[in-house]
Amino acid sequence: MLSTNKPFAEWSEVFPHAACTVTLIDRLLHRAEIIDIAGDSYRLKEAKERAATKSEARAKSKRPG
Repeated sequence: MLSTNKPFAEWSEVFPHAACTVTLIDRLLHRAEIIDIAGDSYRLKEAKERAATKSEARAKSKRPG
């Protein structure tokens, strides 16, 4: 199983050598089943929540007593 948030068209940004990228995708897709899952990223959501929590904690610690 392999998951990615980048479509195949953008893999050249991660793997800059075009021949290697084409070969990699070819090997991965041979007899593969692609399942496209559309939706928001849980990691991004959690990162935003952590950032908001940290920001609130910093704001509270800077308030005069």
